[in-house]
Amino acid sequence: MTSLLLSMRPMFFGSVLGIGGLANGWRMATRLWGAPMLIGEVLAVIAFGLWLLWSVLYALKWMAHPGAAREELKHPAQGLVAALAPVSTLIAAIAIGPHIPVLGWSLFIAGTVSVALYAAWSVGGLWQGGRVPQEMTPILYLPTVGGGLVGAIACATFGQTTLGWMFFGMGVMSWLSMESVFLTRLFQHALPAAQRSSLGMELAPPAVACVAYLSLAPGPADKVALALFGYGCFLALVMLRLVPWLRQQPFGPGAWGYTFGVATLPLAALKLVEQGAGEPVTQMALALFVAGNLIIGWIALRSLIGVFAFFRTPAG
Repeated sequence: MTSLLLSMRPMFFGSVLGIGGLANGWRMATRLWGAPMLIGEVLAVIAFGLWLLWSVLYALKWMAHPGAAREELKHPAQGLVAALAPVSTLIAAIAIGPHIPVLGWSLFIAGTVSVALYAAWSVGGLWQGGRVPQEMTPILYLPTVGGGLVGAIACATFGQTTLGWMFFGMGVMSWLSMESVFLTRLFQHALPAAQRSSLGMELAPPAVACVAYLSLAPGPADKVALALFGYGCFLALVMLRLVPWLRQQPFGPGAWGYTFGVATLPLAALKLVEQGAGEPVTQMALALFVAGNLIIGWIALRSLIGVFAFFRTPAG
């Protein structure tokens, strides 16, 4: 049990974002194309189950090994991955809300409050300086950009549009202010192999911002939404060009950092189609949806193989 708790990492919450994002895509595909409703709902329940599992294990880690958990938070490059815990709470709320509304609302309230508080705490630390360029990775997006934009989607889902626009502002303004910092670092200092999965988080902001914008403004798709989607597609092409370089990092839990952007880009395309976008988005939506399912399915399969290997390894 000790080895299991010590192996628990906040990055594991990334699986909730990936599977939950895929579930939302299937829910949208059900409305647009008549895809089986069961698939999206099963994925939503899996996402909620993963959130519950990781939440219990992470809480037990803090109780049994507070020193190790605290050291993770203090890590200059990886510490803010802990933001995935409150962000994934919002994804869990969206996933379970249609089935158990009271639980969904409870998680929504807990998630929005914890996202706002953790974002303020983390930014307060960043403003005190002291970071070297090697510590500036897209992981720093998670508390404010990830929290703000996912918060906006959750607010739209639970009918809190005014609050949603406030979270949208937090997410977009944080993204725009940080983007040049990360790109400057990438231009000047190559990411070591161990940090390259963090680039998966560079893909997510425009796609998540597009989904958030369309969720808060459910009228006909406009040029702002199309521009966000276009930038997301451009970044996806950049990531494809980098695949050989990215694969120099061995497979691990960090691979789930790619999945939220991979799941949300096709979701953005589907929402654009639903809200009246024509060609070429209509043609792109199916291809992106299939690609997203294949990539996340591959990551999930590799992760399951890793879990089986972990439990088959003799203790000590």
